[in-house]
Amino acid sequence: MRSAPPLARQETSAFVRELLGDGWAAVFLPGEPARLGRLLLWKPTGAAAGDCMAPTGLETETVELVLPHGRSVRRRRVEGYALPVAVAVSALANAEPTHPSGAAWQAATRLALRLLADGRFHPALTPAGYDTWQVGPCTAAQRQSLDALAAAFPPHAHCLPEPGPAPVRIAEPAALVRQFCDAVADDLVRTPAAPLAMGALPYAWREARAVPTLREWAEETQAALTAEVSVSLRVDVPDGRRRQFRAVLQLHTAADPALVIEAARLWSEPTEVERLLGPRAETETLLALRRGARAWPPLQRLLNEAAPDQLRLTDDEAFELLGDATDALRAAGVDVHWPRELVKALTTTAEIGQRAAPGSTAGGLLDTEALLDFRWQVSLGGEPLTEAEMDALAESRRPLVRLRDQWVVADRKLVARAKRRRMEPLTPMEALSAALTGEAERDGDRVPCAAVGALGDLVARIRDPESRTPVPQPAALKATLREYQKRGLAWLAEMCALGLGGCLADDMGLGKTITLLALHLHRQSEPTTAGPTLVVCPASLLGNWQREAARFAPSTPVRRYHGGDRHLKDLTSDEIVLVTYGVLRRDREVLAETAWSLVAADEAQHVKNPYAVTARELRALPAHARVALTGTPVENNLSELWALLDWTTPGLLGTLTAFRDRHARAIEAGKDPEAAERLTRLVRPFLLRRKKSDPGIAPELPPKTETDRVVPLTAEQTSLYEAQVRETMAKIEKSEGIARRGLVLKLLTALKQICNHPAQYLRQSTPLRGRSGKLDLLDELLDTITAEGESVLVFTQYKQMAALLEKHLAERGVPALFLHGATPVAQREEMVDRFQRGEVPVFLLSLKAAGTGLNLTRATHVVHYDRWWNPAVEDQATDRAYRIGQDKPVQVHKLLAEGTVEDKVAKLLEAKRTLADAVVGSGEAALTELSDADLAELVALGRQS
Repeated sequence: MRSAPPLARQETSAFVRELLGDGWAAVFLPGEPARLGRLLLWKPTGAAAGDCMAPTGLETETVELVLPHGRSVRRRRVEGYALPVAVAVSALANAEPTHPSGAAWQAATRLALRLLADGRFHPALTPAGYDTWQVGPCTAAQRQSLDALAAAFPPHAHCLPEPGPAPVRIAEPAALVRQFCDAVADDLVRTPAAPLAMGALPYAWREARAVPTLREWAEETQAALTAEVSVSLRVDVPDGRRRQFRAVLQLHTAADPALVIEAARLWSEPTEVERLLGPRAETETLLALRRGARAWPPLQRLLNEAAPDQLRLTDDEAFELLGDATDALRAAGVDVHWPRELVKALTTTAEIGQRAAPGSTAGGLLDTEALLDFRWQVSLGGEPLTEAEMDALAESRRPLVRLRDQWVVADRKLVARAKRRRMEPLTPMEALSAALTGEAERDGDRVPCAAVGALGDLVARIRDPESRTPVPQPAALKATLREYQKRGLAWLAEMCALGLGGCLADDMGLGKTITLLALHLHRQSEPTTAGPTLVVCPASLLGNWQREAARFAPSTPVRRYHGGDRHLKDLTSDEIVLVTYGVLRRDREVLAETAWSLVAADEAQHVKNPYAVTARELRALPAHARVALTGTPVENNLSELWALLDWTTPGLLGTLTAFRDRHARAIEAGKDPEAAERLTRLVRPFLLRRKKSDPGIAPELPPKTETDRVVPLTAEQTSLYEAQVRETMAKIEKSEGIARRGLVLKLLTALKQICNHPAQYLRQSTPLRGRSGKLDLLDELLDTITAEGESVLVFTQYKQMAALLEKHLAERGVPALFLHGATPVAQREEMVDRFQRGEVPVFLLSLKAAGTGLNLTRATHVVHYDRWWNPAVEDQATDRAYRIGQDKPVQVHKLLAEGTVEDKVAKLLEAKRTLADAVVGSGEAALTELSDADLAELVALGRQS
């Protein structure tokens, strides 16, 4: 089985899981060495293993076991499958065993894997001289877990006969569990890559070969790892009574970490010390000293004494203990303790910046050619040392220095820093990153750092984005910005003016679009920042951006760089250009020829993969300032945050590899509590994130915000739409009365279905992706809404369309419920309860079936996938979420196909609401009375970009 190909292993693991689920028992058969042990699966009912259709290579084996028989036990030979350790672990990890013995060995497998993951294994030799890996040393809690597991083992899980004469005895479970854990350690660390990393060495090869020459080393290693007694050195400094440093030997025990005994008592009171530390106290103390002496030779003097208890040190030896010797001793298991008040006295801080730079500006500091000073400042009790004191420290040759009437420890690193005041200068982004996190990495250490001078002023200026005084609202903006939007504008304006850029990561519905439009207008007011703006967005948002610009910045020219006739001829200095991510990939070289004042990436999570073509092309666009807009700056992992901020502010987070090593891995693994805080300090000035639930934000919003989401038709939709209009209008022009009204209704229905999705109109079930602008936009909306942990209602008047959406969302892994007219009352109530409990984030609803009578206040978003053309009916549907009991703002998204009958009726409803109530207040029926000319104008397809 060891050489079986992966497919065969998978087949065997699946077969073993099936046996475990079918009630087969399990018992471990130890091996020599441990990796040759096997897990035996056998059928307690007596069925023969050979009756099963086992995978190729899995052979049966007959083994003698000791099984319960009444009040005693008896030997019995059983036939089963003996599995290699790796196969057994693979199968047990995810099996669902039904026999108690199988469940017991599954628990043992998981415990063994936890011990390995914690690094609790070490090399050893078996009694026969074979190389092996063993579990250990274990913590007290881990030993308790092993003992508790063994105590709970059922008889069938350890039913091996103990060697020896009668009467027959069953194997002790504790020993068997330990042997199994050793087997897992011995087998799993010998991966196929181990010989590549270590060469053809013991503890890497798989074959069993005796290596008796390693016996002495293995026994000493095992003794060190399993010792109950450890030693440490307490350093006493010179005082009025002694002129030399001395290292006092101290003893500790794993059973009671708080117990500390001076070694002198071991020789003067051996009986009492052995009572406290155990009978091997003297032996283990001398072994620990021997290991320490190999790491630091001066300890050999202690070993030469009859009663080793303390070591007098020269100044050089004391200096060594303050430096590399301490690390070497700790690696050998010997800790070194200095008096706490001395160790904490002197501290070093890295100061970054320009101390005296009259007239210097932030812009000058951040020039790509600029370099910033990086120097050490040593402090005593929080007070910086003077230059004279720094010189005295640098010239010191003793580990203790007299400063300001007190003795302080000066280790070699600190003295070296005092000598080498200035270090390699930093680039602006390196300096800014270190100043924001408050830490710098030098000589392999993380040291506190602080920004001084102009850099310090800059850091203080950008550290709190909400504290800025809002800039005046641009006069050309035809809207009144809310207070939080003004603060967002001020933040963006300053970050862009500094050349730093940023990511506006407000919740959906808080007005990122209008804030960006205000930023564009604001930048036009200054000659140094004026110029065209490029907005990169998904194709489904082109229409929305153009309409929002026309509404809020009507004096600003806007062009879509999209479609077959796209060009940048006659580009004005204040123009906004809209381009899709897809067109950017194809035309990046053309777009890069323009000197953009500002480039904005909307729904910037589209470039979260820094290696994707889209992200690379976006990075290649030149711009004076860059802004990312997204409601979900992090969807899956922190590398996505790096991708966004490395585009807006290149170099701030370092390389992706460095970012993952320093921040991402520690945060995602939860191993470094300070890592998240450190990253927050670094990115907060460049990431403005406001949620609807933040104080002062939600009260600024109206109770209900309605947005028309305009999307383009795909080529397939356009072709179907035009053909349907052409063919049906020809028939309408030749009809009258009821027949004509029927044809009009048929035409309107067909056009609305084409706008929804060609699959609905053509009565297809697949494929769905890439064929409908509405579906693409719905995916964008749902991704953002669900990523923010919110819930949404999706209404459509067509059951068939809802069924298509249900299937599409299932394929994308988005949980959704679907309620329609045929849903039974009991199931309907269950669905509502599940949604209200937050079990499912998306609720698909037929407008007729669910437009009234439901309380769905869990939803904070409502999507009208298609329009009913009756505002009262749509409002009733929206009121399923926007009603008494709703305590959050509700966002209503109305999807419209650009240039179609949907778009034109929506404009009619918006521009002439009173007249519209009379003309189209009853929905499509009112449109049947339009003249042929008016109807033709209504359904004619407008310009598609």
